[in-house]
Amino acid sequence: MFTGTYTAMVTPFRNGQLDEPALEGLIKLQIKGGVDGIVPVGTTGESPTVDCAEHIRIIELAVKFAGKKIKVLAGTGANATSEAIALTQAAEKVGADGSLQVAPYYNKPTQEGLHQHFRAIAHATKLPLVLYNIPGRCGVEIGIETVKRLARENKNIVGIKEAGGSCDRVSQLRAALDPKFTILSGDDSLTLPFMAVGAQGVISVASNVIPREVSQMVKLFASGKSAAALRLHEKFYPLFKDLFIETNPTPVKAALAMMKLIEEEYRLPLVQMNPKNWEVLRTTLKRCGVLD
Repeated sequence: MFTGTYTAMVTPFRNGQLDEPALEGLIKLQIKGGVDGIVPVGTTGESPTVDCAEHIRIIELAVKFAGKKIKVLAGTGANATSEAIALTQAAEKVGADGSLQVAPYYNKPTQEGLHQHFRAIAHATKLPLVLYNIPGRCGVEIGIETVKRLARENKNIVGIKEAGGSCDRVSQLRAALDPKFTILSGDDSLTLPFMAVGAQGVISVASNVIPREVSQMVKLFASGKSAAALRLHEKFYPLFKDLFIETNPTPVKAALAMMKLIEEEYRLPLVQMNPKNWEVLRTTLKRCGVLD
C-alpha cells in the first residue's frame, strides 16, 4: 500500500510561524521529483515543537498541496494514546491517505503496553497505519512478535518504518509477516541493504533535497536493476551521511535553505548548525551536484 519513496517532509518556518507558501513549494518539488508520497509532521517535520492546531493544519495543507497526485502518510503518533487517536482522527477528517505511528517515547511502555496503544489507535480510525520503530529516539523497540500480533489482529495496520539500523531485524520481520505487509527503511544510507532483505522502499530525509534521485534509486532496485541503483547510492552516500552530521532535521533544513527553498529557521530546542558542520554539508552538496 505504501511502497516506494516517501519523503519525510520538513516543516518550514518564517518569523516563528508556519511558512505555508514554502511548504507548497516543497510539495510541488516532491511531485515533480516523482516520489510516491510524503510524510508531514514526523521526526523531520519537528512534530514535538508544533502545537495541536499547527499539526493538523500542516496535514491539511499537505493534503491540499498534494492534490491526490501523491499519497499523504501523516505523522500522528504521540506518547499519549488519547493524543495519537485525536491527531489520527483529525488526519482522517482532512483527507490523509494513512498515518505513521511512532512508538510512544519517553514513557517506555512494555510490549503489552505497545500492543494496547497501537490497537486502540487502529480501532479508532479507518486509516491504514504504518508503525514507526526508532528505538534511538523512543527508548523502546517494537518487538517482532508485537508487530506480528498487531498485523494479525488489525487489518488497518499495514506496515512499519524501520529506523533501528539492523538488516537482521528487517530479515526477521520479513520472515514473520505476510508479504503484503510493507517494510520501509527509515535510514537513507540503508535503503538498498534493507530492500535486499525484503523492505519495499524508504521514508527518506534525503529526498527533501534530491527527490528524483532517491525515487529513481528505489525504483531501479525494485525492478531488478541493482547495479544502476548502486551507482546512485554510491554517488549520494556522502550526502545521506552528512544530512545526519547533526541532529535531524537541522542539516536537511540547512541544505534546503542553501538551495533557497526555505528559511533556515528552527524551533527551540533545535538551533542552527555548528559553522564547521555547515561548511562540511555545503561542500558535500556541491560535490554531489546539488549546489553549483
